[in-house]
Amino acid sequence: MKTTQLIRLISIINSLFIIPACSAQNPSESLLEDILEDLSVNNDINNSVNTLNWENELEELSTRLQEPVNLNTATRAQLEQFPFLSDIQIEHLLAYIYIHGQMQTIYELQLIEDMDRQTIQYLLPFVCIKAINNEPVFRWKTMLKSVAKYGKNEVLTRMDIPFYKRKGYEHTYLGPAVYNSIKYSFRYSDRLYAGVVAEKDAGEPFAALHNRYGYDYYSFYLLLKNCGRLKALAVGNYRLSFGQGLVISTDYLMGKTIYASSFNNRSSGIKKHSSTDEYNYFRGVAATVVLAKHWDVSGFYSHRSLDGVITDGEITSIYKTGLHRSQKEADKKNLFTLQLTGGNVSYQQNRIRLGITGIYYVFNRLYEPELTGYSKYNLHGNYFYNLGVDYAYRWHRFSFQGETAIGKQGWASLNRLQYSPVQDVQLMLIHRFYSYNYWAMFAHSFGEGSTTQNEQGYYLGLETSPFAYWKFFASFDLFSFPWKRYRVSKSSRGIDGLLQATFTPRTNLSMDLKYRYKQKDRDLTGSKGMLTLPIFHHQFRYRLNYSFKDVFSSRTTLDYNHFHSQDRAADIGYQVTQMISSQLPWARLFADVQGSYFSTDSYDSRIYASEKGLLYTFYTPSFQGHGFRCSIRLRYELNKHWLFITKFGETVYLDRNEIGSGNDLIRGNKKADVQMQLRIKF
Repeated sequence: MKTTQLIRLISIINSLFIIPACSAQNPSESLLEDILEDLSVNNDINNSVNTLNWENELEELSTRLQEPVNLNTATRAQLEQFPFLSDIQIEHLLAYIYIHGQMQTIYELQLIEDMDRQTIQYLLPFVCIKAINNEPVFRWKTMLKSVAKYGKNEVLTRMDIPFYKRKGYEHTYLGPAVYNSIKYSFRYSDRLYAGVVAEKDAGEPFAALHNRYGYDYYSFYLLLKNCGRLKALAVGNYRLSFGQGLVISTDYLMGKTIYASSFNNRSSGIKKHSSTDEYNYFRGVAATVVLAKHWDVSGFYSHRSLDGVITDGEITSIYKTGLHRSQKEADKKNLFTLQLTGGNVSYQQNRIRLGITGIYYVFNRLYEPELTGYSKYNLHGNYFYNLGVDYAYRWHRFSFQGETAIGKQGWASLNRLQYSPVQDVQLMLIHRFYSYNYWAMFAHSFGEGSTTQNEQGYYLGLETSPFAYWKFFASFDLFSFPWKRYRVSKSSRGIDGLLQATFTPRTNLSMDLKYRYKQKDRDLTGSKGMLTLPIFHHQFRYRLNYSFKDVFSSRTTLDYNHFHSQDRAADIGYQVTQMISSQLPWARLFADVQGSYFSTDSYDSRIYASEKGLLYTFYTPSFQGHGFRCSIRLRYELNKHWLFITKFGETVYLDRNEIGSGNDLIRGNKKADVQMQLRIKF
C-alpha cells in the first residue's frame, strides 16, 4: 500500500471517532428555520410580512433530502446550490476528489482543507457517497424508459378551518372561511419535475360566481434538468434568477442578520414554480443550453394576466395578494397582461465567471400609478428593460462577486469581497448602490429596503470560531437613502449592528445569544413630514436547544425589545417561548408543542415567534399587546406512502375584546384554528 493511501486510511478511521454524531440530527433544518425567521422579521416593510411564501424553497429542500447529491459525481453547479459552502470549500472538495479519486465514506469530508465541523453538519443531510465505474452518457431513450419505471408521484392536500368569524363574512366575503389547496407532483430523480396546483383562499367562493371552474388559482409546471446539452427547460409556471438579482430574481434571499461571511448568494437560473404563491412567478417557456465548454445560454418568454385597478384606460395599481374574496377584489382579477422576454449568457472557467442578463417587458396598457412623495421616481409607462453584467473572481483566499445593471431609468451595482485569512475566519464586505430612480420590476437583492431602489450602503461581516465549541458573528451595516421613503420625508441614513455568540458543547446541546441595534430616521407623528427624528431599536435574544437521541428535543427562547425615539418614552416588549418535540417510541407519531407569553407596549416593540407548520410552510406571526399563544402539531406516518399532519393553534389577548379591524375584525379576544394536511406517495 502506498504511503499516501495509508495516511488517508488512518485519517478516515480517526474521523469516524470525530464526527459520528453529525448524522444524529439535522442542523440544516434548524438553520433554514433561522434564515426564514430572520427574513420574515426583517422584510416586514409596509406590513408585507404576511405575504411571504416559502413553499418553493422548503419543497426544494425536501427534494434534496430525498435525492442527495453524490459527491463523487457532483459538479460545481450542484455544489453551488448550497449557500453554506464557500467558493474556496467547493474548490478544495473538487480538488480532493480529482487528486485522491472517489471518496469511500462521507467521513472523508473531515480531510478536506477548510471544511470545518459546522459546514460538514450542514452538508451531511444533502449529500451521499456512491461508487461509480463510468458515468453513463445521457440518452433520451434510456431516460424515457426510466421515467416510466422509477418516477415518483405525490398528492398533497391541505385544509384550514378557523374557529372564529371575521366581520367580512357577514356581508362582504363571497365564500366560506375554509382554505383548501391540492397539489399533484411527479418527479424522476433530479431530471424531471411536473405538477399541477389548485388553491382556494379563505373567503373565496368554490365552483361559483367568478370561480365557476372550481378553485380560484390553478398552476401547471414542467421542468427538465441536465439532459445532455439541455441544462434546463421549463414550460408553464417557472422562476428565474441570474447574477446578484439586480435584473431579475424570484428567489428568497438570506436576511442581513444571518448573512454570515460563509453564506453565498448565487444565481440559480431556471427553477419550477410549484407553490401557491399567485404573484412571484412567470408563465411561458424558459431554457438553458450548454452552447460550448464553459458557455451557457438561457432564454425565456412569459405572458400572464395580472390583477389590478384600471382607471380611464390606464393601470393605476397592481394587486399582488391573489385574494378574491369580495366582489371588489374579484373585479380586479386578470384585468391586464404583462409580457416579457430576455436571456442570459454566462461563461465560467476555473476562477472566473462572467455573465450578461437582459430583459424586456411590456404591459398591454399604460401603467400610471399615482406618484407623489416618496414614490415620485417609481416605475411607470408601458414598456421597460434592464441589462446587467455580473462577474466573479477567486484568487487564493479572496473571492469577489458583483453585478452592475442599468434600466430604462437609473442604474444599480452590488459588489462583495470575501476573504478567509485562516481557517474558521471569514470576512465579508458588501457595497451596494441603487439609484433613487432605478427601475427594475423583477429585481431582488441584498439591502435594507424591500426594493433595489434608492439605497446605498456598506456592510461588513465577521465570522470566527477562535475557541472550541464557540462561534462568533458580528456585522455592521451603514446605509443611506438619497430620496424620501415611506414615513420619511427627506433623505435619511441609518446603522444596523449585530453581535451573536453560539456555544455548542455537545452535538445535542447549543446556546445562542444575540444582540442587535438599529438606528433609522422617521417622521414625527402629526408633523406632516416637517420634523424627522432618529429612532433607536435594541433587540436581545437568548435561545437554548437540547435534544435527546431521536425521541426528544427542546427549544427555549427569551426575547426582549427596547424601542424609543427622542419625542417619547421607550416602548418595551418581551416574550418567553418554549417548544418541545417528541416521538412516541411505539408509534410513528411525532408531536410538537409550543407556548408563548408576550407583552409589548406598542406595534414598534412587537415580538415574533416562529412555529413549525405543515409540509413546505413556515409561520412567523407577530404579536402586539399582552397575551399568550399555544400550538400543537401532530405528524403521523402510517407508512412510506401515507402521511397526515394536523396543527391546532390559539392566540388569546388579555388586553382587548376585539382583534383586528375592518373586514378582518374578530369580535372577541381569542383566535383559534386547525390546519390539516394529507400526503400520499405512490
